[in-house]
Amino acid sequence: MESTRLYLPLLTTTVFLFGWILVVNAQEDIPQWDKYELTFNSTVSYDDPVYQVKDFSAVFTSPTGRALRVNGFWDGNSTWKIRFAPDEIGTWNYLTTCSDTLNQGLHQKSGTFNCVKNPSQLALYRHGTISHRPGNYYLTHQDGTPFFWAACTAWNGALKSTDREWHKYLRHRVDHNYNTIQFVTTQWRGADQNSQGQKAYQGSGKITINPEFFQHLDKKVDEINEYGLLAAPVVLWALPRGEGRELSPGYHLPVDEAVLLAKYIVARYGGNQVVWLLGGDGQYYGELEDRWKTIGRRVFGNIHHAPVCLHPHGRSWIGDLYAEEEWMDIVCYQSSHSNSAGTVDWINKGPIASRWDKIPPRPIINMEPNYEEIHFTITAEDVRNASYWSVFATPPSGITYGANGVWPWIREGELILNHRQTEASTWEKSIDFPGSIQIGYLAKFMEQFDWWKLKPAQQLLVHQPGEEVYNEFISLLSYDDYSTILAYLPQDGQLQIRNPLNLSYQARWFNPVTNQYQQANLDLKEGFIEVVSNFQNDMLLVLIKN
Repeated sequence: MESTRLYLPLLTTTVFLFGWILVVNAQEDIPQWDKYELTFNSTVSYDDPVYQVKDFSAVFTSPTGRALRVNGFWDGNSTWKIRFAPDEIGTWNYLTTCSDTLNQGLHQKSGTFNCVKNPSQLALYRHGTISHRPGNYYLTHQDGTPFFWAACTAWNGALKSTDREWHKYLRHRVDHNYNTIQFVTTQWRGADQNSQGQKAYQGSGKITINPEFFQHLDKKVDEINEYGLLAAPVVLWALPRGEGRELSPGYHLPVDEAVLLAKYIVARYGGNQVVWLLGGDGQYYGELEDRWKTIGRRVFGNIHHAPVCLHPHGRSWIGDLYAEEEWMDIVCYQSSHSNSAGTVDWINKGPIASRWDKIPPRPIINMEPNYEEIHFTITAEDVRNASYWSVFATPPSGITYGANGVWPWIREGELILNHRQTEASTWEKSIDFPGSIQIGYLAKFMEQFDWWKLKPAQQLLVHQPGEEVYNEFISLLSYDDYSTILAYLPQDGQLQIRNPLNLSYQARWFNPVTNQYQQANLDLKEGFIEVVSNFQNDMLLVLIKN
């Protein structure tokens, strides 16, 4: 495991010169994209610091003159901090601002540091921070390298895990081709406290934030990045229904308090390599639409920030409603945990597949498809089906895996809190489930191609069996010039593909269960390609122009 570093400011150094003592500024060397932490001591004692200090922030000026505003946060007693990840090599400077202009420890504090090349070989630090570039349907590193989202849902992992458990889990995810971890940052209906018995905040109409809760979380978030994984924290869990809904801060907190808590969390982890899930499992439309647009604008509207999305409840699409929200970078959806016709058709024929090209280009990612073992009915096949269908329904950008024992971080003898299915396999057993390994295969399979050039190509399919039998839906992706075509076949049968340019192809089958290839035999006719699948499981046909 390579480690990132946390840097504390060393503001001065002493130099002895010809008998004179000179105190000069020392410029630190900070590797590009590493977390840089500045610590400040307030000269004013506040009874209620997060309310009394309306603003504490810094403007960081890059070597090329870009000005980036970053919020700071209270870390207990008289300690305040600002965290930032510099993205340009060269000399930076910063200047703080505090709404209490008489606070000499926080207001108008300045300094400089030198950003140097990052020596890490981890992709996250070799290619740089993750962002969305306008016009793209996918995420990229700062140097332009495309980033295929391959995430695992460990909602409770950072809250409940021991150090040994967390390292084992992160190592396992890296070893099986995952690059992103989704987790929750406060108590919520699935975990009413962390492993130390602490809560992130207390109250509703007015809240009290507990820095000790977040100090415990800091280490877990840092370790996600240390393994080269992108952190995807849910800022405000928002489920408005079911037992424990009063533990959903995104639903029960008034807007002002929701914004206050969200800004605190974003300031605290903004120096990490992250993508923000502003809401979790929420309803972001109807009577709650204005609420969430207000929260998003107030939290992210005037600061430098990582990409943002809203993680919605099952089978909900908000791509159209939030198309003009500038703070929204990713269209996130949840297909829910079912293999029924309603859910399968919603992925393949619903708003995801039919509306992706009607809104401004953004990554479109199913961040909660079928959870393996949920309801004791969802199998690895169901996981593969939902995941491949989702990746093929829009221009590919990524997928998330989940297991019913991983998200609540279940250990032997434990039950899931506030959930209708309370029993589950342990998290340690679940990460080795077949579907868990096979979604890693999916990520590696996609990365063999220029996947960011692929687009849905259902028009090439002569006959769609999914029109008669919902779970036999065949999905296709293709380059614009048809030089590469991918087809996902959930069932055996004959496949007939239009070949408008009468190209000649090399053909292979990819087995998503075994991660192996074998030759495919094509029947080429004028304008068409025919092939027969007679395997025991779902398969992918890969056509590459000769």
